[in-house]
This record gives sequence, structure tokens and C-alpha cells, in this order.
Amino acid sequence: MEGGVPDADISAFRECMSLSWKNPYILRLALSAGIGGLLFGYDTGVISGALLYIRDDFKVVDRKTWLQEAIVSTAIAGAIVGAAVGGWMNDRFGRKKSILSADTLFLIGSAVMAAAPSPAVLIVGRVFVGLGVGMASMASPLYISEASPTKIRGALVALNGFLITGGQFLSYLINLAFTKAPGTWRWMLGVAALPAIIQMVLMLTLPESPRWLFRKGMEEDAKDILRKIYPPNDVEGEIQALRDSVNLELKETNSKINIVKMLKTKTVRRGLYAGMGLQIFQQFTGINTVMYYSPTIVQLAGFASNQTAMLLSLITSGLNAFGSILSIYFIDKTGRKKLVLISLCGCVLSLVVLTVTFRNTETHSPMISAVETSVFNSTCPSFAVSVNSNEWDCMKCLKAECGFCASGSNILLPGACLTSDDVTKGMCQKDHRAWYTKGCPSKSGWLAIVGLALYIIFFSPGMGTVPWVVNSEIYPLRYRGVCGGISSTTNWISNLVVSQTFLTLTVAIGTAWTFMLFGFVALVGIFFVLIFVPETKGVPIEEVEQMLEETALHFKFWQKRRAPRKS
Repeated sequence: MEGGVPDADISAFRECMSLSWKNPYILRLALSAGIGGLLFGYDTGVISGALLYIRDDFKVVDRKTWLQEAIVSTAIAGAIVGAAVGGWMNDRFGRKKSILSADTLFLIGSAVMAAAPSPAVLIVGRVFVGLGVGMASMASPLYISEASPTKIRGALVALNGFLITGGQFLSYLINLAFTKAPGTWRWMLGVAALPAIIQMVLMLTLPESPRWLFRKGMEEDAKDILRKIYPPNDVEGEIQALRDSVNLELKETNSKINIVKMLKTKTVRRGLYAGMGLQIFQQFTGINTVMYYSPTIVQLAGFASNQTAMLLSLITSGLNAFGSILSIYFIDKTGRKKLVLISLCGCVLSLVVLTVTFRNTETHSPMISAVETSVFNSTCPSFAVSVNSNEWDCMKCLKAECGFCASGSNILLPGACLTSDDVTKGMCQKDHRAWYTKGCPSKSGWLAIVGLALYIIFFSPGMGTVPWVVNSEIYPLRYRGVCGGISSTTNWISNLVVSQTFLTLTVAIGTAWTFMLFGFVALVGIFFVLIFVPETKGVPIEEVEQMLEETALHFKFWQKRRAPRKS
């Protein structure tokens, strides 16, 4: 394999379970830090369902697409700042204090959102939560990576990825549980305070990262922790390797990070190419449009009910969590690079299915019947003055910012185009008809659910996890916090761009062409990984820098890459 490291005899998943059984302390460290991933997943996933009910409570949000995007995206804007500040905090104050700071922000944000009297206050709460998400997104996997034995490092960092997707799945479950409760979305957003409190308590009982302690000259404290993590026959070798690595770094750099010198360092640049690139492609293949807007996407596919949309979205969220379990099993067995390439190929296929399905839905939506419309006294204004009203279909009705009231006997038959408001919606549903404002009924709508499920199954084990694993292990120790912060910031900036433009794109060019755009990006991502991303499977963290120094970019990716020279 690339990197010159022999394959393991058994899967890292089995090795992980074996070591965890023999030494539960390792799993305790990983799970405690991984609650940051759970919070990350919960707070990014919960808004998708809560948004359906926020629109009901605040009519201004329902009327303005940009305000819906703002409620989702301000958390991401906060995450950009949180990731950037978190990189500096991780190097200055340590991984543990960074995680505790993230928990404090989660707690404040959850309380503000739950009590928000207006969209403006809700957005403020989302900013606080975003700051916490940004810090947790890099601090948790970094802590786990630096406190994990080399053999199972990938599996334990992938455990953080599973907790992210588990948090998203939990958010859908809680969304579904509170659909009938008074204050619906307030409970959905406020309940995140509980895991934040639990993690604060657990982290206060845990040590700092041993690698960070070595870097700060606290060798005895670091040795005590390493002796708890590694078997007696391995620990002295690990201590010596870490000491040599830190001593080398201290000779090369002052205590203050010189950004210019950092960017001139070949190994750092190559690490950033791979790390930042993976984060960009993770977002621009469209994953968080699925996680943030999946109930809305389900409605765009023609499923009108909020409850139905959330229930179907729960399935995709569950598949996301299942994919993360597959990642834990395969990431140290198959390797990071192969796993992410399989993932991207599957994403391209799935996005083609979504493109074809939504295009069919858009071009074959039910027609508008003047007779059906005349049953109600709130005809859509644009339809009423239209010269060619017989050419109107459901999709044209929705583009006119009106609502489609399906035929009572069959939702695919011609229906009514009416003014979109609560009174008209009530009249339509009172007549036992389905009411559509986001998407039109379609006989092929179920294929969109299949496409979403396939997309998640392929994305989650590879592109969902590998970028975070690679970024936790590919940078030299002296720059790991700063580079991790840069990479996480790149992820959140990309996330912001995609989530802030998704609904606008679906309105401007249609849902089908939006998914086709994501598919093209995933195709480009395949070539990027082949050229820029090295294989770090089984390579000790202290030797990754040497690998980057000796391994050139692989522009002729069709030729087998020569393994770097071993020292």
C-alpha cells in the first residue's frame, strides 16, 4: 500500500474492540471527547426539522427564503469563527480547555434559542451554538487522535464521526418526538444543553492530550497518560518517538507560530492541500443540504406532510449513522484513500439518480384545473389573471408563490392553484386534500428517497469521516492546532456557501440542476483525491511528516506511487 506500511493481519475494528476491552481507559477518553461530535451532529441536524415549525410560528420566516437560510447559516458563520479561534486555543491552552469552552457555548446557545421571542434572538442563539460547533469540530477529533494507540487511531477518530452522525439521527428522533408538544421547536433546540453539561463533567475528570503536554515541556504528566494508553512493551518506544519529534520541532521553530514560515514548509503545504481540499469537497458534494434541509427535500419530492417528511428524513439520518459504523470497521482495514474514492464514486451515481428524479418531477407535475380552483374563493392572483391558464401545472403554481391543493380522489389528477396562506391551507385540508407549497406530487417521488438513501450510504463511510481523520493526523505537531483550525475553518466556510445558496439555487435553476452541480463537484473530487491525498493508514503520527517530505504530488495517478524511503 502507499506509504510503505504493511497491512494489518486483522481489522482495526476488531483490534479496537479488543484493546478497549483490555483497557477501557482508551474508550473512555474517546467517548468523552466524542460527545463534542454528538453535539456537533445534533445542533447541525436539529434545525432541519425545527425549521418546519419555526416557519409556522414566525410567518415572516415562512414568507422569506433568505430568512430560513439565515437561521440555518448563522450557526455555520459562528462555526467559521469558532474553528479559526479554536485552532489558536488548541495550541495555546490545550485540547481539553478548548472542548470545555465549546461546551459552554453550546449551553448558552441552547438556552437563548429555546427562549427566543423573535427570529432575531433565535439567530443570536444559533451564532453561539455555531461557535461551539466550530471549536468542537476540530478539538474533539484532535484530542482523540493524540490520545489513541497508532493501530486503532483511525477507528477511534472515526468513532467521533459516528457520534456526529448519531447526533444527527438523535436530532431527528427528538424532532419527531416533539411534533405534538407545545413549543415544538423550542424543545428541539433547547435539549442540546443536556449533553453539553454531561461532557463538561466528564472532561473535568480527564487529562490533557499527552502530545500537547510534551510540546509544553510537561513530560512526566504526558508519560503518566501514555502508560495508561499503551501496553508496557510499547510505551517506552512511544515516549522516545514523541520526545524526538518534539525536540526536532523545538530546534526548528520558536514558541510562537510563524504563519509565513509555516506556509513555506513543504510538508505543511502538502498537508494543507490534502486536508483543506478534502474539507472543501466534503461540503461541495452537498452533504449538509441533505442534513439541514432533508425534510424540505422530501417535500420537494412531493410528500406534503411535515410529519411524513420528518419520518422519511429519519431514515436517511439513520443510514448516515450506520455508514459511520462501517467507517469505523473499514478505515484502518481498507485505508483512508481507497475508502474516500469508493465514497465519491457512489456519490456521483446517487446524485445522477436525484437529478433524473427531480427533473422528471418538475416536468411531469399535475395540471391546474380551473374547475377545481373555482371550488375555493382564494384563487392564486397570478393564475386568475393568466391568459394561458390551461397551460399551468403544479410547478408553475408554486413558482408563482401560491399553493397547490391536490385533487381529493387522486393527488396526481389536476388540482387547484390557490393563495398560499393558513386560511386557504385549512380549507384545502378540511376537504381531505393534500396541500403542497414546496414540491409537487409525483409518481416517481419515491425515487428521490431512494436517491437520498444511496447518497448517504456512500457518503457517510468515506467522505463523511475520512476528511476529519486525515486532518487529525497529517500535520506536524508544532502546527497541528493551527493547521487543524485552518482546515476546519475551510470546512465551515464551504458549508456556509452551500447551505446559504441551496434553497436559492433550487428556486433559480431547479432542484434537479442543483443536484447535478453537486454531482459534477464529486466527479472533480475523485481526481483531486487521486493526485493530492496520501495514504496515512497505519503510519505513526510522528512519521507522517517524513512521508509528506518524501512523497511528491501524484499527478500521474494512473501509475503506481513509489513508497517513501524508510528511515
